[in-house]
Amino acid sequence: MGTIIKGSGSYIPSNEVTNTSFSENPFFMEDGKRVPGDNTMFINKFEEITGIQSRRYVSEDELNSKIAFIAAHKAILNADIDPETIDSIVVAHNFEDVITGTNQTDIMPSIAARVKHHLGIKNPNCVAHDIIFGCPGWLQAMIHAHMFISGGFYKRCLIIGSEVLSRVLDPYDRDTMIFVDGAGATVLEHHDSDKGVLAFGALSHTEDELNYLGMGPSFNRFNDNTTRYVKMQGRKIYEYARSQVPAAMKDCLDKSGKSIDDLSKILIHQANEKMDEAIIKRFYRAYGIKDVPQDIMPMTIARLGNSSVATIPTLYDLIIRGELEGHTISSGDCLMFASIGAGMNINALVYQV
Repeated sequence: MGTIIKGSGSYIPSNEVTNTSFSENPFFMEDGKRVPGDNTMFINKFEEITGIQSRRYVSEDELNSKIAFIAAHKAILNADIDPETIDSIVVAHNFEDVITGTNQTDIMPSIAARVKHHLGIKNPNCVAHDIIFGCPGWLQAMIHAHMFISGGFYKRCLIIGSEVLSRVLDPYDRDTMIFVDGAGATVLEHHDSDKGVLAFGALSHTEDELNYLGMGPSFNRFNDNTTRYVKMQGRKIYEYARSQVPAAMKDCLDKSGKSIDDLSKILIHQANEKMDEAIIKRFYRAYGIKDVPQDIMPMTIARLGNSSVATIPTLYDLIIRGELEGHTISSGDCLMFASIGAGMNINALVYQV
């Protein structure tokens, strides 16, 4: 009994913001001191490390649940299915709906319930719920759906990763430039074949790693410090990812019965270009391979930034639709999905197209 991706969809906001837009932005350090000098040097270094040149933000009237619905609707159309036949809708996110001008999350009802409502699904047996797992949330929801499908409990699931991070960022923190908005979705279903999900794995490290990504006050000490924003310890995350993610990926690939030479693409969370490159290099070196195949790791971070749970499903959808130059996915290809994020959490999945 296999679990295949029947269809996919994504939503990329139209509001593009380039790095030069931050040239005059007042940035502060964690100790509250103003970052010295102009921003040109920092912006150039930022682009060199992260690979990000521009990013996308939603418009003022858009909510997380709205863009999740748009991506989901596209996935349903792509799958060519009756939405009433969906057994479960799972939405991965971290901040629910945040209305423009506020920093408070609207957590009731769930995003999945709102998406089901917007889709007009009347079937009460279609269960809608959310999952919080940091940036690896969409992939973790895929793993959960696969377990339900392979166990015979569900036949068809709609899995969405959607985030509007632009409303929970500290404008005085340079890390603001990393996080963006977007949504991606996939329809999973049962299929009697040897295709689909071959293996998966997940890890959680919650000791010293717990607060590598979390919430904290603005770096501008003259600001309202009762409001909390996304904060991260970039260097610690980088070292953690480089040491832990390649081993998790190797364990997953070994369980799948496939060799590293069988991999056609590695779709990794678009967190940071240098970090992703370091992860892939160590992954290949674990098999004694020094040179990484040039086209193995497609990237969208340069123009789309880091949309957390939405990066991998968006990346997959763009390739499937032929909208990512130089990359294709064809029948028979072997894919690996991998992600890392707040928790700290890691997961990986091997998929036969």
